[in-house]
Amino acid sequence: MPDLNRRLLPLLGHSGGSRDAMTCLYRCGNACDHPVPNQSANPYLGDVVDAEMSRRGVIRAGAVGAMVLGFGGPALAPAGPAAAAATTPAAAAHHGRAGRLTFETVAPNTLDRVTVPAGYQSSVVIRWGDPVEPGAPAFDVDKQTAAAQSKQFGYNNDFVGVIPVPGDRDRALLVVNHEYTNEDLMFRGFTTMDALTVEQLRIAIAAHGLSVVEIERVGRTGRWKPAKSRRPRWNRRITALATEFRLTGPVAGSALVRTAADPSGRIVVGTLNNCAGGVTPWGTVLSGEENFNQYFVGGDAVAADVKPKLNRYGITTTARYPSGSRKWDRAQERFDLALHPNEANRFGWIVEVDPFDPTGRPRKHTAMGRFKHEGANVIVARNGRVVAYMGDDERFDYLYKFVSDKKYIDSDAPWARKHNLTLLESGTLYVAKVTGDSDPAEIDGTGRPPADGRFDGRGEWIKLVSGTTSYVPGMTAIDVLTFTRLAGDAVGATKMDRPEDVQPSPRTGKIYAAMTNNTNRGTGANAKADEANPRNANKHGHIFEITEDRGDHTGATFTWQLPIVCGDPAAADTYFGGYDKAAVSPISCPDNVAFDSAGNLWISTDGNALGGNDGLFATPVEGRERGHLRQFLTVPKGAETCGPFITADDRSVFVAVQHPGEITGASVDEPASVWPDGDFAKPGVVVTWRTDGGPVGS
Repeated sequence: MPDLNRRLLPLLGHSGGSRDAMTCLYRCGNACDHPVPNQSANPYLGDVVDAEMSRRGVIRAGAVGAMVLGFGGPALAPAGPAAAAATTPAAAAHHGRAGRLTFETVAPNTLDRVTVPAGYQSSVVIRWGDPVEPGAPAFDVDKQTAAAQSKQFGYNNDFVGVIPVPGDRDRALLVVNHEYTNEDLMFRGFTTMDALTVEQLRIAIAAHGLSVVEIERVGRTGRWKPAKSRRPRWNRRITALATEFRLTGPVAGSALVRTAADPSGRIVVGTLNNCAGGVTPWGTVLSGEENFNQYFVGGDAVAADVKPKLNRYGITTTARYPSGSRKWDRAQERFDLALHPNEANRFGWIVEVDPFDPTGRPRKHTAMGRFKHEGANVIVARNGRVVAYMGDDERFDYLYKFVSDKKYIDSDAPWARKHNLTLLESGTLYVAKVTGDSDPAEIDGTGRPPADGRFDGRGEWIKLVSGTTSYVPGMTAIDVLTFTRLAGDAVGATKMDRPEDVQPSPRTGKIYAAMTNNTNRGTGANAKADEANPRNANKHGHIFEITEDRGDHTGATFTWQLPIVCGDPAAADTYFGGYDKAAVSPISCPDNVAFDSAGNLWISTDGNALGGNDGLFATPVEGRERGHLRQFLTVPKGAETCGPFITADDRSVFVAVQHPGEITGASVDEPASVWPDGDFAKPGVVVTWRTDGGPVGS
């Protein structure tokens, strides 16, 4: 009866948003059906005494040093191998186009296709099973092998990055991660994990990881497809099965990451549950290891003093197999913590991949902390240091930022790029603590704004560790970085509603974080609503905006506000920057965010609790149009919208269509979706463009 949950738990549904229970099972191991990992007694936001609160008149200065990716079009000139440039907001504004968002709003729907505005077209760039590496066989769902999957496009694509090839405005590298697998929708006749063959388990392991695919523009349009005219130089599959990663930073080589297979504690096989990510100014890709906990078994057999640390990361310690276990220990014993108790510590990091080095080892940066990373996005500060913003995607977990010790060198010279590749290996890690500026009694959990008409306040970045120096009493630097959640608990960080993607605006330098949802807010002993998380039983989520004081991204203080509180615009508990709610689109469960060159914020959703398919939305975040949110596209039934990525010339929008047809009861033979090929559901990456060749959005 070990897999009974795979058939019965789908009836329970997801406790946040309207994600199907099949997605909950495979994506995060039914995290919402387990106790909240954060059991700390951190004070409620409204009860925190903030000495800075009297300084509400601090000027909200614009930030500097954002990255902008160039395609040699009107936005920016080619940037060489780095394919990126550090620039000030003023420079970005100069390159960005003027004008409002003018596309025809797409209505909510439940169609089994990608729906785009009138005057736009979309096409599939690549899908699960398509060849990536030379020698990859054509995909056949009935003849899958681990060796084939290791050369084919992986399953359930999430993050999308598009990096221009130096000197060629019509070629780029598409970098996509593969978050998780759904064996129900991968293998005919699936019944239980125990019934899978070891080879099928190895196929699933190989379907995790990342893909690097060279793509080319079709004519002079905004459409892109895999490069066919010559042998791709950089195509690569990175898998959880066999790809070696190098640990960097203070934890590398420490006792906490040594295993029998790797007594040096420096080489890790594979990457797990990669979610969102970002593209660095030096042309690499960052990817976050998120729900890694669900892959491990044997937590009941570890030492008693280790169990609380595993529990804080959602790893089951009361039974050998957690509910819905993937049973990967049958294929690789390293996933059995009873035999290899440190293996879990080797996951939960930010991964950096250099797509222009197809044979090099990707790296896991321990200086950036270990938690359930949604992703990381980098901005270059005034003083030249790089700052990465990160969210820990769990109910009641935290926002973080990392500031590098070294400074970014804005050059494509080989020596400069070699230097820049070390920037994330050492620095200072902070966690956010925020306060509201209204009387806590005005925040009643209904989502209604306080007397001043908006949710806003101040925040502090609390230093956790710098280099090898810990600022958390009772924890060494290695402890802080390996068990970062516990460090955040210890310093009283603010519990947020599932902080996911966090992105700096290249135009203003302000930071935008998606708070997806948290239906546990205000229930039982859980933290009640506060000004930064103003709704109890928050099923729709909100957007959190940060303005660093004096525009200093390396500083310790900031102001914040909520420009959007998501949901049905007709409902009293929603807010759209003060814009007329009768003119905006309904939105639920924001997940990933991105910017176009004009500074418009694009938001993709995951788990739409309003009844329609998930989609992609856009809104200005400055001026009179701030909050005028409009739906740009929808994805097929059962799917989540991931990405998005807008090219710097604004001619193409890429999204990853993740888990189409992932609906309870679906299978390969009885699919709930037949996107994209009309037979059974396959995750894939889609590009959308304007048919007249103009910029997307406006």
